[in-house]
Amino acid sequence: MAGTPSKKRKHPGPKRQPPRGNPQKPRESRDPRHVEKATARDWIGAARLRTLPLAVTPILIGTGAAILVADEFHWVIALFCLIVSVSLQIGVNYANDYSDGIRGTDDHRVGPARLTASRKAKPRTVLIVALAFFAIAAIAGLAITIRTQQWWLIAVGAVCIVAAWLYTGGKRPYGYYGLGEVVVFVFFGLVATLGTTWVQALALPQEAWFGAIGAGLLACAVLLANNLRDIDQDRVAGKRTLTVLIGRTATRILFTLFMLAPFVIAAFLALFYPIAWLSLLALLAALPAILIVWTYRVPQELVVALALASLTSVGYGAFLCWAFIGSY
Repeated sequence: MAGTPSKKRKHPGPKRQPPRGNPQKPRESRDPRHVEKATARDWIGAARLRTLPLAVTPILIGTGAAILVADEFHWVIALFCLIVSVSLQIGVNYANDYSDGIRGTDDHRVGPARLTASRKAKPRTVLIVALAFFAIAAIAGLAITIRTQQWWLIAVGAVCIVAAWLYTGGKRPYGYYGLGEVVVFVFFGLVATLGTTWVQALALPQEAWFGAIGAGLLACAVLLANNLRDIDQDRVAGKRTLTVLIGRTATRILFTLFMLAPFVIAAFLALFYPIAWLSLLALLAALPAILIVWTYRVPQELVVALALASLTSVGYGAFLCWAFIGSY
């Protein structure tokens, strides 16, 4: 009796690896002929307008403190301080787009697509735009230096630009080693606020110091929201942000502290400058941001938390500025 033919065993092939990158957006073709060129909207988006209030807040607080001390509003110097701050913020955003893009970090990004990673713009072009904004900041800073005759400010400006570049640029970017929040606090809190006060009043009153701490903490909160959104992708890419190092729960706690501590400072200042009580109105944006950070289900929700944190910052700065000016 002939035996039944044995069935050939099918050897399973190699397991398919899950696709890398952001599952929420289609993967771009690597063929440059199939990649759309960046539009004006793409370039504006890459400037990350949601973060620009962080550049305005220290100028508001620093100018208010300067008026309080000097009894005079140096509006031209204040305007140039604003140009320096905003240009540095936009410059660092484009520099991050370039540096993270060429490293491949943004291949895992959850948030809006970047110019370099999406190949909508050549890396060299993005780099040139970043350097152009750094140059604008340098020129405005030089004008302030000439006007005030504080020549040591040239060194401070150079350090600011280098710090902006090394956030994600260079061989060992500090943003990849959990130091981003520290540097953001120093430069977008202390340096920006106190520098604005100094060049207008040649003095550093305690009001400027308190305001600088508040501005710096809110800037750090925005960075935490951003990094919490990208925590899984940053782990894959080897980007060891503070959020990656301490985890989600600790990040949520730290975010809450950074968002609320500035209002404790404002309440203290309100004992001497009653208008500062109005800064508590910024809690209308801060509290929803905290709620989102604690309850979000998908990372994209944190984009809203980031925007609310930025609005909290500029509202906080505006009311403190008003409080100081109201005492003038």
